[in-house]
Amino acid sequence: MAFLAGVSIGLFVTLDLIVFYVFFDLSLVGMYFLIGRWGHGDAQQAALKFFVYTLAGSLLILIGIIVLALNMPALTFDMRALIESPPLAAAGLVPGLVFLAFVIGFGIKTPLFPVHTWLPPAHVDAPGPASAILAGVLLKMGTYGLIRIPMQMMPETFARWALPLAVLAVISILWGSIVAFAQENLKRRIAYTSVNHMGYTVLGIAVAGSALGSEMARELALTGAVVEMIAHGLITGALFLVAGAVWQRAGDYHLPNFGGLAGPAPRLTGLATLAAFASLGLPGLAGFVAELHIFLGAFGIYPWLAAIGLLGILITAALFLMMLRQMFFGALPKEREHFADLTRTETALLVLLLALVVLIGLWPTWLLTLIDAGAVIPAIGTGG
Repeated sequence: MAFLAGVSIGLFVTLDLIVFYVFFDLSLVGMYFLIGRWGHGDAQQAALKFFVYTLAGSLLILIGIIVLALNMPALTFDMRALIESPPLAAAGLVPGLVFLAFVIGFGIKTPLFPVHTWLPPAHVDAPGPASAILAGVLLKMGTYGLIRIPMQMMPETFARWALPLAVLAVISILWGSIVAFAQENLKRRIAYTSVNHMGYTVLGIAVAGSALGSEMARELALTGAVVEMIAHGLITGALFLVAGAVWQRAGDYHLPNFGGLAGPAPRLTGLATLAAFASLGLPGLAGFVAELHIFLGAFGIYPWLAAIGLLGILITAALFLMMLRQMFFGALPKEREHFADLTRTETALLVLLLALVVLIGLWPTWLLTLIDAGAVIPAIGTGG
């Protein structure tokens, strides 16, 4: 866990593309062992699928990085130089292929439909804390990479392909929510909502990188995408810790096997309900702040796509409300009569995460001011 935390911080603070790639790959090693060694079920198969999928994506990213560096007047991997003087023009086969390599590579990590299939088994078979890190930190490497590299270093090419990327994001929003709705495994349901929520993030990034509409709409979308990364990390991290607590007590994720847990486990019920409401975008919580910014920007650029994407919020609300009803209300099964509530340590950890969710939801100004200072839209045709 310490190794994974270290390489994750390194990836987000480095200004060198090769160092970025090294940390990107090293994060796979840490998560591979967390899943394969300390997971349950078919953990080794899930760890292998996770590693192979994301390593294939990282190789595409490496190819894109090399092509960008070779097209600079002087060979450099300095992110600041590449952002200041984007090396590839918008038109042509090479820029299109490089952009595709980045989208596939970072799309696998995010994950986007249809390269998301490694995510559910990785989450289901991972221990709860590893799932929280995977959802809260590692998935953000994909969306951060989309902003940092293709959007800022290839602004004209990104603008050219922004609409197809936005369409892909909306497909991910709908696919993730619909498939999550059909799951009867608690952890698999939460895992598919990550596909849904990261679709919102990519929609915001696609809107921000387009050359259409007003600059204000694009800035709103980019701010919303960054807030969504933070909100999703806190909310889904909390949901996976809830799932981990359930597994420790019951050794089971099958939702029909539960019910009535509000009686023996009131603390678990209250915190899980707050996390679920935050995930479905209830006003006053962090998810609403993020989705409001994303859709305000999206309606200004791609109104028809934004309207379709709103359906994902409706489906997400339904799936979480059904999950809460199945787990915590109704008759308590006989085998769950001695179900233990959260310990003090577990409660403290969840309260800390969800306090930040409430703080961002009720008083977002401090976070929005911080993000707005760095959420700069690339100037198409004049560099980053």
